[in-house]
Amino acid sequence: MPFTLLDTCEFREEIRKSRFITLAAPISSPAEAMSFIERHSDLAATHNCWAWKLGGQYRSSDDGEPGGTAGRPILAAIEAQDCDQVVVLVIRWYGGIQLGTGGLARAYGGGANKCLQQAEKRLLVSRSELTCSCSFSELALLKLRVAEADGLVLDEQFTANGVDLRLALGEEQIEALQRQLADLSRGRILLERA
Repeated sequence: MPFTLLDTCEFREEIRKSRFITLAAPISSPAEAMSFIERHSDLAATHNCWAWKLGGQYRSSDDGEPGGTAGRPILAAIEAQDCDQVVVLVIRWYGGIQLGTGGLARAYGGGANKCLQQAEKRLLVSRSELTCSCSFSELALLKLRVAEADGLVLDEQFTANGVDLRLALGEEQIEALQRQLADLSRGRILLERA
């Protein structure tokens, strides 16, 4: 089961006089990953190498380092730590000593690995999208039950008769929540697959 990070984390190390700072953060879109990279890159640094993974999508950059010595090892570290929905940025200030291609790959991949190892993680739950409708008076209790089932309210539309909701729930939670909502509403609230 893949994991994502709870928050941004950082790891610093010095390798043969080159200084490396690794930053990792959770993301929910490619645009969010690129925004994180732009915000945290240090233009005064020699290299700002990065990789991100979001489901089946991924990208990486060597930012001027020899091809395959930075971005790919960072991406490999993300996959080795069984992470998803994660961006990793490694900032390097060159210290005057050449590391060689193997040394660069070990430095970038190793820094990413250590950063992700120490990060607080949470399990990524696969959720199904559902819809339902409820009255205004039932909305607060419905949201509470969804939260207790580790679900998400994706959208709510207020209508003349109540509220139409789009929810995301783990497959194993759907049946129990359906029973709770039926009890709450005397059978009026029905979960339907979107």
